[in-house]
Amino acid sequence: MIGDTGTVADVMAGTGAVSLELRKQGYSLVASDVMTYSYHHLVTNLQIGTYPEFSKLKDIIKRDDDSAYRSVLNYLNGLDPKESFFFREFSPKGKPVNGCPSRKYFTSENAAKIDAIRECVNDWIKKGLVDKKEESLLKHTLIMAVNEVANISGTYGYFLSNFKNNSESPISLAPVEIYDENADGHTVMRGFAENLAGLITADLCYIDPPYMKRQYAANYHVLETLARGDFPDAVGKSGLRDWWDQHSKLCTKTKGLQSFEKIMRDMHCDKFLVSYSEDGLFSLQQLEECFSAIGKVDVLEIDYNRFRSNDSKLPPKLKEYLISVER
Repeated sequence: MIGDTGTVADVMAGTGAVSLELRKQGYSLVASDVMTYSYHHLVTNLQIGTYPEFSKLKDIIKRDDDSAYRSVLNYLNGLDPKESFFFREFSPKGKPVNGCPSRKYFTSENAAKIDAIRECVNDWIKKGLVDKKEESLLKHTLIMAVNEVANISGTYGYFLSNFKNNSESPISLAPVEIYDENADGHTVMRGFAENLAGLITADLCYIDPPYMKRQYAANYHVLETLARGDFPDAVGKSGLRDWWDQHSKLCTKTKGLQSFEKIMRDMHCDKFLVSYSEDGLFSLQQLEECFSAIGKVDVLEIDYNRFRSNDSKLPPKLKEYLISVER
């Protein structure tokens, strides 16, 4: 839609996979998301071209190989376990403050290790020993490691009753790969797309919104706590943090279409590409009617094989829509 160069806004960027691929293709990115953990993924995927030197940690970290980053990870991996927030709220040996039965998001050993690592990183941040990019890289690395040992079925909305094989493996921070080209000129923002749109100028805006009523903030509350480095109240049997400040209007039938329209009207951009699903809250007809008020609408329909459980009554095929809107 815009040729081989230009600026693309990815305003619900999630883990940053699409933004990273566009960076690799040579585009400039303006990427945003409402989630804090997404912010750290985006900084890592878009704004880091070489591994940081962690120079302010030189008196703490023994440089034991040719990479300061690897040395920092080795240090964190070697910390003694700490029975703190994650141990108390998210492991079977913990005793949740609200009196609920213990939770099984992580083994007790892994939860105590997560506590030690994240509180050490918190301390470094508080003392000014890591800069913003180093903070994002460390939190991105920790989140990736935590995902490998989480005892969940796909999201953190709830934990499994029995530990899976992978969740019983000891957690270990492993170096993440850094793309070393086209690292300059990208912008990372945090907030709701409809609130940020007026601040963004782009040649193309890509929108991959939530399709359903399910809120990302509730389903990934554990990652948000890792990203924020805080100690929230863990509410209910699942231990949810208060996530209402990240409640997306796009997950509601009453305000979702207005949010789409506000993004497209406010942004300094003439071309939009929206990814959507026939399983979404809004029908294709509703979306076309909404977007037609903005500009010319074209729809590409793509058939996918639907993932179904054995007793599912859903049809085997699923339609995905790629909707282009041009003023």
